[in-house]
Amino acid sequence: MSADRPSPVPTPGLPLCVDLDGTLVRSDLLIESLFALLKRNLFYLLLLPWWLLGGKARFKAEIAARVELEPGLLPYREDLLAYLRQQRAAGRRLVLATASHIRSAEAVALHLGLFDGVLASDARRNLSGTLKLARLEQEFGPRGFAYAGDSRVDLPIWARAGAMVLVAVPPRLQGAAERLGTPVERVFQAPSGQGPALYAQALRINQWVKNLLLFVPLAMAHRLQEPALLGQALLAFVSFCLCASSVYLLNDLLDLPADRRHPSKRRRPFASGALAPARGLLLIPLLLLLSFALALALPWAFAAFLGLYYLGTLAYSLWLKGGALIDVLTLAGLYTLRILAGAAAVAVTPSFWLLAFSMFLFLSLALVKRYIEIATLAQPGQAPGFGRGYRAEDLPLLSQFGTTSGYLAVLVLALYINGDNVQALYSHPELIWLLCPLLLYLISRTWLLAARGELHEDPVVFALRDRRSQWLGALGVALLWLAT
Repeated sequence: MSADRPSPVPTPGLPLCVDLDGTLVRSDLLIESLFALLKRNLFYLLLLPWWLLGGKARFKAEIAARVELEPGLLPYREDLLAYLRQQRAAGRRLVLATASHIRSAEAVALHLGLFDGVLASDARRNLSGTLKLARLEQEFGPRGFAYAGDSRVDLPIWARAGAMVLVAVPPRLQGAAERLGTPVERVFQAPSGQGPALYAQALRINQWVKNLLLFVPLAMAHRLQEPALLGQALLAFVSFCLCASSVYLLNDLLDLPADRRHPSKRRRPFASGALAPARGLLLIPLLLLLSFALALALPWAFAAFLGLYYLGTLAYSLWLKGGALIDVLTLAGLYTLRILAGAAAVAVTPSFWLLAFSMFLFLSLALVKRYIEIATLAQPGQAPGFGRGYRAEDLPLLSQFGTTSGYLAVLVLALYINGDNVQALYSHPELIWLLCPLLLYLISRTWLLAARGELHEDPVVFALRDRRSQWLGALGVALLWLAT
């Protein structure tokens, strides 16, 4: 804080009224409840406009009546919580004053055990902005309370409060609040790390590499050197990346409770509270619209496969990811769907061999990903399951399924190399045989590391970061180039 700004002043005699969304909790309970409702039944989408027509208070009440959040999993601001505990120990009266519905607010207050009272929205009144101010003045009188908030809508309340606590407000808003002349009791700074890297993590830009599969049909047809087709493939790649990121955001918001229980996923931007869910609510439709807008410039078959990919990933997020085996088959199918979409974008017909190879290979990778996750959750001290349809005793069987599927992919490759089409496409097809031992080694090593507990991430991401996998991949590409 600069020297010309007022210094924090203690106001122990005033009750401290604390906002919930964005202030006490680094999230928005209404948005979290909304996605929890849609996770339960997607067809509630049809009722949301009808509820909203009855006003925001009714909208919140209808959702709260059907969804019960787990307050112990919410991302609280620990620095503010420590301050509230200190104030409570000193005998100060604390009140939770929020626009969230009363059911959610009371659940939070009961969990924390800090507040003497709760002022919140109900089915008739949305306690936000001026309505919250009127309720606070009715309860405590003008200037009879201190108020902790985080947003511009809190300015009228700060103007009539006896003191204000500023929580993670941007510099411009902090300046506007301080110009009100209300004494500043305390300022809690926003945590660092709110830059582009946070959005890159939420959009899973590192996962975009999977969409390079769209170039495979063009490469296998030996037509990468055609600028027009390469441009179409690039456009398809961008379209798929935007669609995939939209789905990743949606999946993260639907899976907030499960992610917060997970040992590593709890650090994701939405689960940790580093990124407000309102940002995701805005980006999900925006990215999806941009994706399909780009698809309009490509053959209609590509847009059809893009739509199938979106529906498949949506079905996976809502229903299929909790089913044993159907989850990994869906993931393998989504990988293969990328190849089909890439072929449609450039009007190339993919071969049976390519699709069979893809299905077996990516089923193996999907199984190793699930194997790693179940093995991690089966460790002592970890909660089992998290909605997955597997048990710890399934691990040996998953390993058998995965290695068998990977070796079948190598068999398909060997049969393809022995076919007549290879003789027509490659000048030195004998060099391609070397791909078989390379792939056998990569698959076997991946499963060996998984069984040892030395593989802790998505196997595709691991292969891209692992130096040995990089060298073997480069050798495979070189062999294909020399064989051409």
